[in-house]
Amino acid sequence: MNHRQNELLKLLLMKEQKTIQIKELAKQVGCAEKTVRNDLDRLASYLQEHFKASLIRKPGLGIDIQISQNERLKLLNTLLLNEPKRQDERVLEMTYDVLTSEKAKTLQEWADRYYVSKAVIKSDLITITSWLQKFHLNLVSKQRLGHVVEGAELHKRNALARLPELIPNTSQSNVILDLFMPYEITLVRKALEDIQRSSSLRFADGVLENLEVHTLIMIKRIRQQATVFVQESEKSAVYQYKEYGYAQAFFRQLESAFRLRFPEEELVYFTWHLISSKRLDDDLANSLHFNDDVSNTVLALIKKMSQLTLTQFEDDEILANGLALHMHSVINRIKFGFPITNPLLQQIKQMYPYMFNMVILTFEELKTTHELDIPEHEAAYIVLHFQAAIERMAGKRDAKKRVLIVCHMGVGMSHLLEAKLAQSYDGIDVVACVGQADMPEYLKQHEVDFIISTVPIDIPLVDHIVISPLFNQQDKQALNQFIEQLNKAPEDVAGHHVIIRSTAEDLVFFNVTKDHRYQVVEMLATALFNKGYVQRDFIHNAVNRERKSATGVGGGIAIPHGDPAFIRTSALAIAIIKKPMAWGNEDVSLVFMLALAKENQQTHRTIIANIASLSEAPLVVHKLTAANDFDMFTSILEQHKS
Repeated sequence: MNHRQNELLKLLLMKEQKTIQIKELAKQVGCAEKTVRNDLDRLASYLQEHFKASLIRKPGLGIDIQISQNERLKLLNTLLLNEPKRQDERVLEMTYDVLTSEKAKTLQEWADRYYVSKAVIKSDLITITSWLQKFHLNLVSKQRLGHVVEGAELHKRNALARLPELIPNTSQSNVILDLFMPYEITLVRKALEDIQRSSSLRFADGVLENLEVHTLIMIKRIRQQATVFVQESEKSAVYQYKEYGYAQAFFRQLESAFRLRFPEEELVYFTWHLISSKRLDDDLANSLHFNDDVSNTVLALIKKMSQLTLTQFEDDEILANGLALHMHSVINRIKFGFPITNPLLQQIKQMYPYMFNMVILTFEELKTTHELDIPEHEAAYIVLHFQAAIERMAGKRDAKKRVLIVCHMGVGMSHLLEAKLAQSYDGIDVVACVGQADMPEYLKQHEVDFIISTVPIDIPLVDHIVISPLFNQQDKQALNQFIEQLNKAPEDVAGHHVIIRSTAEDLVFFNVTKDHRYQVVEMLATALFNKGYVQRDFIHNAVNRERKSATGVGGGIAIPHGDPAFIRTSALAIAIIKKPMAWGNEDVSLVFMLALAKENQQTHRTIIANIASLSEAPLVVHKLTAANDFDMFTSILEQHKS
């Protein structure tokens, strides 16, 4: 049936009066009476062939349909299922079909079902093919047969569980649960709740729903005789976990309810899910302190983050415990092949770009030492742990500024200057007194708010003031003004000035035209290398970093970067894209390539914070992208200073 015939049949089934005239039917569907008569002939044949129903023509009265109540409900259900779908709904249903069907699906079959052309179906299949590739699955067209999905059963189930991704801005659970019978959902939900009540398992929010979805998919696939494959060594490794016992009890309840036998492989598969699910168990938290894999990873993660950010994360017990619980789930999800989607990924990138970049960089280094490849969706959750630690520290920290004294006249004069500062200022904390030669090494290991020096120093990325070693009244006035300016507008001091100070005219490129973001990253990294700011390896590293995770921070801005180990001198390279280009899930027109050395973490944070503030100022970004020379570009940045 076509769409018009579909509508005619619904009118006949749902009419209130006994008969309905052809004239009225024609008016309702918006066509000629002759067309309706021809359609009714086709409907009469369709009803006789597929249902226990017939059309009755009553001269002078109209058309009636003779059908039982059960058949009427059955027919209405069929018609409603075949109603035209939105494109995203159609793609989801087609993907579900091709993942679960026992036979190949043809273009014609889908075109007839959804009342669209084969060309539309082909376009949908391009979307489906691309999406399935994220799960290591291939949609293959077999001549004279149709389309089938090739790949491991485990990957097919992961794709089925994440079908809602195909319909943006919708409830993840409701869409997938709608594909199953209500009684199946009720039985599985009850069994999961029973297991949680009778065991020590305490799942985090949303986990029960996720286990529910995976269980329903598992039951459907077992009925289709499509079970997962598990190596013998993987089976034996699972038997030591208490979650295996919980899974056995769960399956016994399901076997009774569904009259279904679950193979051992499925028991192992579900145990993996229990092990890798996010939990709130007190006993799990305690046991993780004795789990070498988790504790070693967490210690290495915290140590590396402390070194990169010059922040004492090692002293935060809440951070260590929270990461232990979280990394237990992350490590097992990766180990067992259960990827997740983080719905907050883009917001986390935009709100905490500095911390996100540090976490990604840390995991890149841990990848070789701990054989742990953490995707950006998982890394974004880790960012929240470290950001919370930063905010806890900020709450405990007093308002004192950490100050480094650089004095060229020896220890005695340094201590005298320190004593004078202590008498005059409660708001500063002198963290060390060093000579000019020792200053670079000290800054590599420690974070300071500013430097008080008795000699001119060349360190543009750290705020500093030069005073006399004797600290006279004129020096005191100058220092008062300096500190007042820092306190009054911390972002103004190192704000856009620091962006301008950190770049150069020959590192800013206008009207850039490239085919892909990787080419922009390579161009900027190469410019930094050619000017001596970075080593050659920085180029390859920066491009690889961009491949792993798009560095857009919203507002048409991206901040690609590379490993600080390959940086000789801190600098920024900037590209203004002629036409906005695709950068991951967003369009970008302004690119800041960050090459910031480890000793400049305070400035690193300030630069990224100010770039992030630009992302929330679309008019300023528009002006910057319209600039066609260096003077105009820097002038706009100066005008935007807060």
